[in-house]
Amino acid sequence: MTEIRELLLSRIRDVADYPEPGVMFKDITPLLADPAAFTALTDALAEIAERTGATKVVGLEARGFILGAPVAVRAGLGFIPVRKAGKLPGATLAQAYDLEYGSAEIEVHAEDLNPEDRVLIVDDVLATGGTAEASVELIRRAGAEVAGLAVLMELGFLSGRARLEPALNGAPLEALLTV
Repeated sequence: MTEIRELLLSRIRDVADYPEPGVMFKDITPLLADPAAFTALTDALAEIAERTGATKVVGLEARGFILGAPVAVRAGLGFIPVRKAGKLPGATLAQAYDLEYGSAEIEVHAEDLNPEDRVLIVDDVLATGGTAEASVELIRRAGAEVAGLAVLMELGFLSGRARLEPALNGAPLEALLTV
């Protein structure tokens, strides 16, 4: 696993002062552009899906779509997008949550999940945990069980894990990298 972590870290670019001064943005586009690194990432996340007994993968908009869809295919599971409010047609189930400055809302097609489903949530970064926490609540409200949450990278200094672990209620939270 150390070898994979080193490969992934070597393909993540730091961009200073983006999107605002003082922020060090972790750009994963070089990782996605490298087929060996993207495959290693997909394989590692698919292994988590298999280990947790997931039956479906939920990807959080937008980079969670990029990571979650190939994970679902690799693990032989269905993929469910969790989108920003107003982006899905038809009947949806919504969950509001607070941001640092304001609030937001995410949605899912409730009929895509059922009580037999064990869902692995996949995203690129765990920061403050707000979106992930809202997705946990949304999945449970749709009647499914949360099998766990898997991210490429956890920004440990933002304490998202501490916020999220109570909501996960014992389901694993796995980050391939912690920065």
